[in-house]
Amino acid sequence: MLTVIARRVPLTQIVLSRGYTSSIREGSVAQSKGFSKKEKAHEDEYARKHEAELLRKLKAEIEAKKEELAKLQEKHDEVNSKQ
Repeated sequence: MLTVIARRVPLTQIVLSRGYTSSIREGSVAQSKGFSKKEKAHEDEYARKHEAELLRKLKAEIEAKKEELAKLQEKHDEVNSKQ
């Protein structure tokens, strides 16, 4: 008798009626507003720290280049004064 019922129901209806749920309980942690705000805050904090580190490195590099430029300028002035 079960085979008779199974033959009458199309296969697509059986597949679609698997019991998908629209409940918020599944994966509720990832979908909650508090979690997403906290996650965004952590990402923003990481981005700020990373950018601050990059800025610190760039400023140190700029200072090194300024010192190098000052030394080259002194050498240039020395050579021009001797001529």
